[in-house]
Amino acid sequence: MNCEIDIKNAVEVLKKGGVILYPTDTVWGIGCDATNEEAVRRIYQIKQREDSKSMLCLVDNPNRIQRYFRTVPDVAWDLIDCATMPLTVVLQGANGVAPSLIAADGSLGMRVTQDEFSRQICYRLQRPLVSTSANLSGEPTARFFKEIDESIVAQMDYVVQFRRGDTTPKKPSSIVKLDLDGHVTILRP
Repeated sequence: MNCEIDIKNAVEVLKKGGVILYPTDTVWGIGCDATNEEAVRRIYQIKQREDSKSMLCLVDNPNRIQRYFRTVPDVAWDLIDCATMPLTVVLQGANGVAPSLIAADGSLGMRVTQDEFSRQICYRLQRPLVSTSANLSGEPTARFFKEIDESIVAQMDYVVQFRRGDTTPKKPSSIVKLDLDGHVTILRP
């Protein structure tokens, strides 16, 4: 199966409220349409994760970020523009996504994916894509597809074929939290 067919199938499943397993610019992720509350809750159940532990979202370009936050501090744009590695920005005042994705303080982590495959999924979905590591809560992050627990794979509505054999080492994104006044806190270097 080529990646174009994978993208088409993944987007079709996402638009119907399904959950997918897919490669990102960091590690393999579990994803769904970030505006679909039922699908988001299903991911929490699959990961056996408390919904008080937030998940991040991917978008295809920086302009899409401002649709999901009341205010985006200028420093966010600077950080996104300068980032050479995957960077998740946690911003205040999230809206327009499933309520269970928004942390108690009103924040949400979002990353502009630099990976062409996941970028195409986001672009064609036209909504943020939940991206959480493909592991059970508290377990080590699966670095490669072959390390993903079979119980997770079995619960997916679609499992992407593309890059399953890739063993190129990748790591999770850096995470920074930005206050409305522009104060930056590094959560994960």
